[in-house]
Amino acid sequence: MRFNSRVLSLTVLGSGSAGNCSLIATSQCRVLVDAGFSARQIAQRLEAIGVRPETLDAILITHEHSDHVAGLEIFCRRFGTPVYANPLTAEILRRGSLADSSGWNLFKTGGVFSVKDIEIQSFYVPHDAVDPAAFVFTGHEGSIGLLTDLGYAPKLALERIRHVHTLVIETNHDERMLQEDPKRPWSVKQRILSRHGHLSNESAAKVVAAIAGHQLRRVVLGHLSRDCNRPDIALETMRRYGIEGIDLFCAEQNDVSPSFSVTRVWRSAVGDQVNPVRGNSDKYEQTQATFDL
Repeated sequence: MRFNSRVLSLTVLGSGSAGNCSLIATSQCRVLVDAGFSARQIAQRLEAIGVRPETLDAILITHEHSDHVAGLEIFCRRFGTPVYANPLTAEILRRGSLADSSGWNLFKTGGVFSVKDIEIQSFYVPHDAVDPAAFVFTGHEGSIGLLTDLGYAPKLALERIRHVHTLVIETNHDERMLQEDPKRPWSVKQRILSRHGHLSNESAAKVVAAIAGHQLRRVVLGHLSRDCNRPDIALETMRRYGIEGIDLFCAEQNDVSPSFSVTRVWRSAVGDQVNPVRGNSDKYEQTQATFDL
């Protein structure tokens, strides 16, 4: 894959209950967001779109759940890719063999930092992880928002994504399908439906409707539950809420998406001040919170 020198692009390598991983790229920089597949699968999916794994500039972690970090340890050991995470997430992940890695970079949730020519705004989202984060990526010609794994969208999250050109948003479940699902106990259903759980199709559609009409031109639906959602239902819910004049695409678990480019010049969706990311090589103890929906 050849990247235009001034174009910011998004490729979803896969998204769903069993794994999540996306590539944000320009001609100068390639950032992987999460590593929720095996290292082998991530490498194969990158190579399928013409990207050599060793050319990545960073792996950015949203939170520590297994469907976002399953391949992180082996991938980093194999390719030496720098990892970016907030301190609490890093504390959990830097246990075991990753504790000895020198490729860790810490950012403060809510801060702004850069990886080469991509500016990254981090912000908190409510989810049952230690310090979950979402991101807006800004290049020379526009911005991409990535908003997954959250129980609801607080006002700050809406403000952060209000001026993005392309938005990846979680549409985890159809509420009726979840309620009728025989596989999940009521306690798990309550967790998913809680304010620290996951967005339903309707909740995501309300978020998109709230920011439509600004600079939003494309919405990619992601993190669909295997058992409690379907792409046609998620897309139809968006249309039912009057989402028109916006390109809609549903990312899938087992297929790599097309490359989506931001080609028009928009005002930056992040602040002017860039805070440096500090490297940290302190060692942490071992555990990892994981749960696969």
